[in-house]
Amino acid sequence: MKKGLVLEGGAMRGMFTCGVLDVFMENGIEFDGAVGVSAGATFGCNIKSKQHGRALRYNKKYCADKRYHSFRSLLISGDIYNVKFCYDELPYKLDKWDIETFSNSPMEFYCVVTDIMTGKPAYHKCLTGGKEDIVWIQASASMPLVSRPVEIDGGKYLDGGISDSIPLKFMEEKGYDDNLVIETQPVDYIKKPQSYMQAVRFMLRKYPNMIKAMEERYIMYNEEKRYIREKELAGEVKVIRPDAPLNISPVEKDPAQLQRVYDHGREKALEFLSK
Repeated sequence: MKKGLVLEGGAMRGMFTCGVLDVFMENGIEFDGAVGVSAGATFGCNIKSKQHGRALRYNKKYCADKRYHSFRSLLISGDIYNVKFCYDELPYKLDKWDIETFSNSPMEFYCVVTDIMTGKPAYHKCLTGGKEDIVWIQASASMPLVSRPVEIDGGKYLDGGISDSIPLKFMEEKGYDDNLVIETQPVDYIKKPQSYMQAVRFMLRKYPNMIKAMEERYIMYNEEKRYIREKELAGEVKVIRPDAPLNISPVEKDPAQLQRVYDHGREKALEFLSK
């Protein structure tokens, strides 16, 4: 059997995932492969590089730093999360990503992006942890309206959560038959239609397929939640999720709030291990 890990995104709700993954690393729990979406990719990649505590550490240190994220960055560059700081200075200089360990690990790691021309998901297998992989991970976490599309090999991409928020089916298609899903919303959460579609239609007016994907995102998301819950109840997939909404800002500046959400992830992971 191949053990797979599926990591939902959700901006700083991803601190919940970080807490779960750190407990796994502390207890020597490993997987044959993983797929991360948005924050599930930016934070989840640390399980392949075996960097316990890294995502919590740098987020708490820089969450109030204007170099990390700010509306000034959004106004000047089109990206609320400063690209140069987040994907150059931080992983290669300030809190180094262990690309050697990442590259040498036999664990497969995929990230999900959305092709803005088609509105469909694309999946990139991260092999070395080098700049190519970093750019795909950046694209996976580039939220619409507050991020510029990321150009890669002639294509343009945004947040993978738009087209495949919780990609369990992707892992199953890859042959992973013993899967654990880490969700960042409670079991009874139901996504509603986007409230800012008028702005989306204006900002992305050149990309009708992307607009359609965002209009229908809530349908896709709720169907994926239903599918996962059905398989969970049948004993065919394991799930770790928060007990209640995490209530944290996508651009959270309070380290205590990051710690709170991280600690809840640890709590749920320890409950899972005790079973």
